[in-house]
Amino acid sequence: MNKKIKVAIVGLGFGKEFIPIYQEHAQAEMYAICQRTKSKLDEIGDELGVAKRYTDFKDVLSDPQVDAVHINSPIHLHASQSIAALDARKHVACTVPAATSIEECHRIAKAAEASGKNYMMMETAIYTREFLFVRELHLTGKIGRIQFMRGCHQQEMAGWPGYWEGLPPMHYATHAVSPCLALVKGEADYVSCFGSGQIAKDLELKYGSPFAVESALFKVRGESLSFEVTRSLFETARQYIESFDVYGDKAAFEWTQIEGERPVLHVGETPQRVEVADYAKQLPKEIQRFTTRGVYDGQHAHPSFAQGGGHGGSHPHLVHEFLSSILEDRPSFPDVFQSLNWTCAGICAHTSAMRGGELVRLPTFH
Repeated sequence: MNKKIKVAIVGLGFGKEFIPIYQEHAQAEMYAICQRTKSKLDEIGDELGVAKRYTDFKDVLSDPQVDAVHINSPIHLHASQSIAALDARKHVACTVPAATSIEECHRIAKAAEASGKNYMMMETAIYTREFLFVRELHLTGKIGRIQFMRGCHQQEMAGWPGYWEGLPPMHYATHAVSPCLALVKGEADYVSCFGSGQIAKDLELKYGSPFAVESALFKVRGESLSFEVTRSLFETARQYIESFDVYGDKAAFEWTQIEGERPVLHVGETPQRVEVADYAKQLPKEIQRFTTRGVYDGQHAHPSFAQGGGHGGSHPHLVHEFLSSILEDRPSFPDVFQSLNWTCAGICAHTSAMRGGELVRLPTFH
């Protein structure tokens, strides 16, 4: 394939991490960057050698040279910018979550269908080396029939930008939801969720959400299978953890309880610590090194990258999948429908928690 996809990256906090990956990928041209603050835009453009620069997102969309946009803006902008880009006939990669409401999710689905372009939520959790390890166990039959799954994402976000303060835990649940659903290539059908504990009143007032922890039980659509998700953001003592556990009839995988330990594989009733290999071998040679290092190595790490342990080497896998799906004229994984279901899972879970655990069905988008 000789065609190169011309990519514009929007938002250069977390987004900066992806610039060198696109620069090194044989099927991409790292064409443009967009950042509202011109001084930061020029600093990063000069540092990483990107000549085309925009301070206005609308100018990115009006540039006919741009084939695809990779959105790394604050979460309240994800839906509006994705829809605008799809309407401008650009392929879209967007960091999580896809949207903040069910109505926004419906609008993204409609825009993607009308545009004929790919939309991919860039969910790091389904391209980590741990997930790829478990997926390999599943595909080779070593886990056997999956009986239950569990996702957990506990994080202290005190001191993050203002729009994060008081965010309902399940409104940012995709890192815990998506591995469970991606493993079985499924969608969530309905959910019952309970809130627990209480955050400070000044945090509660921002979104009207009082809970320190939200814990949900989801039913997988069309399967005799359910999974549990626990999520916290404030005032809950715990080292950062972004994990998932899988229980099959032959084997089970359990995430480490403390960072730096090895995960446990239970074969029958016999547990053993296992080494999880890196899966750079699945990538083109020129971007393989990005599974173990990136822009944010060292003392200046972006908070999400530092707390998330480098996101398990997922970034080059995400870039390669996005570009490959465009060039091969196929849906990405996740595609728009999976992305929206995994986003709505958390939105509906919070609705259930606010209603005392009432069963809430997820909308359908296709």
